[in-house]
Amino acid sequence: MHFTSETSSNGVIERNFILDEITGVLWSPASGTVGAPLLLSGHSGGMHKKAPVVASALHCVTTYGFTVAAIDAPGHGDRPRNLQDQRWAEAIHRARAAVEPIAPIVIDYNMSLAERAVPEWQATLDALQALPEIGVDASIGYGGVNLGVVTGLMLTSVESRIAAVGFGGVYVHDALLEAARKITVPLEYRIPWDEDEIDHSSAVALFDAFASREKTLHAHPGRHNQVPEYERDSSAWFFARHLGRAADTASN
Repeated sequence: MHFTSETSSNGVIERNFILDEITGVLWSPASGTVGAPLLLSGHSGGMHKKAPVVASALHCVTTYGFTVAAIDAPGHGDRPRNLQDQRWAEAIHRARAAVEPIAPIVIDYNMSLAERAVPEWQATLDALQALPEIGVDASIGYGGVNLGVVTGLMLTSVESRIAAVGFGGVYVHDALLEAARKITVPLEYRIPWDEDEIDHSSAVALFDAFASREKTLHAHPGRHNQVPEYERDSSAWFFARHLGRAADTASN
């Protein structure tokens, strides 16, 4: 892992990094991170590692002292898009322009991206745990929306290091239901109620498929990129409770 830049603002240190072909960012509290939980943050399709929805994870840094890491999905952000990905993206734009359903295209595209992103996240996690300020004992969570949910589902179903997950809206299909049945860690799942292209009943079915003993379903007005502040507070508290910083905060 090679850090390419470092800036500091409002008590948060931001470091951009490169790991092989993976481009990412690491946010940490300026006050120090030894023993801090690590939150992995997955962005939505068509966005990038510093998208506003990802940046909302900074609440965990400023409020609970977490370290937060995000990487660009293949063909997103600072990473070049291959020919097949470009074809999928163009097909989505054509369908939207023609007011046609985009779900079938997005599902195939996101699954392809997630299959490539899972080993990249695992390699990133290996590199992060090798950093002395994080280490192998840091508790780890994953949060994501849209494409970030697909990647997070596939990752968590095969990655035992992840101890809690928080997901937003996503197009539901059989592969996601199958992955959800393998996940037993605590879960907070949000449905953006006004997301026209996401079916409510399918979203509830995905929530039901999770094998987690502790899981909570939230529905909020707006779209997946319009998360209310109180939901961000809830998400941060959820991760703090399950990854080890809630007690520290409550005692201050």
